Amino acid sequence: MAHITLVLPFALPLPEFAPDLIRAMNTPALALLLSRASGATRTRTAEHTHALPHETWLARALGLGAAGRVDVAVAAMRGFGLEPEGGNWYIVSPGHIQIARTHLTMADTRQVPLADDDSRALFATAAELCESIGHALRYGDAQTWFLRADDWTGFETATPDTVVNMDLTDFMPKGQPALAYRRLQNEVQMAWHAHPVNAARETRRLPIVNAFWVWGAGRTAPAGTQLQTQPLASVAVPGWLGALGDQRLDSLGGLADLLSTDRTLVVGPLAEAAQAADWGVWLQVMGQLEETLFAPLLAAVKAGRVSKLTLVLSSREGLLETTTGALAQRKFWRSPTLDALK
Repeated sequence: MAHITLVLPFALPLPEFAPDLIRAMNTPALALLLSRASGATRTRTAEHTHALPHETWLARALGLGAAGRVDVAVAAMRGFGLEPEGGNWYIVSPGHIQIARTHLTMADTRQVPLADDDSRALFATAAELCESIGHALRYGDAQTWFLRADDWTGFETATPDTVVNMDLTDFMPKGQPALAYRRLQNEVQMAWHAHPVNAARETRRLPIVNAFWVWGAGRTAPAGTQLQTQPLASVAVPGWLGALGDQRLDSLGGLADLLSTDRTLVVGPLAEAAQAADWGVWLQVMGQLEETLFAPLLAAVKAGRVSKLTLVLSSREGLLETTTGALAQRKFWRSPTLDALK
């Protein structure tokens, strides 16, 4: 019997939309998992935090951050098969910064498709600039690069999902090295402005890549430190998050095999719709998850194949953590409800 922890980013609707969305949802298995729980904890997020609730929860659970920090760069590097040569490393997320009426915002990276060949061409240009000032740049995947900057300590940055559609003024990196970072970012942006990749993207009416977003600092562990692969599987998550675990899935088709051993499962297909406030699509994805995820999990709990199921559901504003098991599911007097999502 396994203990499964399911992390479901953006499964909590924003409070102003929650009553209408809950009425429209058709997810009876999720309702049973939530209402027949043996325990529940809800936390709210402070304003202007530098990471989203599910990101800080995962970082803390994996031993990669404390006090709201998400120090995942080195662990993600190793997940991509890259070995840090010591020092202080950051994740670099290439993306698209756009001008709103009164401020700058960064687009959701999920809505800025970037092919591997195009990413590598932009990476090569950025790497030359970085290395000219003594900063190594390494390639993980199309949207996940790694920058070494040993002298950038006390550097406060925010995760890409945190700053999506927000005023970037509130999230621009702070700390003593911020000036050096902004100088490097400006140089990269100028080099990319006339880059053939961006010229081709404009022709195809795709958003140009003009953001060199640095975050997620992590320092290489001292020599002799034992490193372990985390029992974590993921589907539909950013590359950096998938790299933190031992399995990255294309779909939930193999869910039954994952339920045989203790592990954390991160399922991320709600993120894009929630970030765009496209609640119609969000409801559709919830309906699909009812069939592919919630119903199979409920069956596994009732049958005793999963002895303990912890649900970690989040929004931009907070996080709900509940626990259920076979005994809790026998509490027939508790009517199925989705009120916990409010």
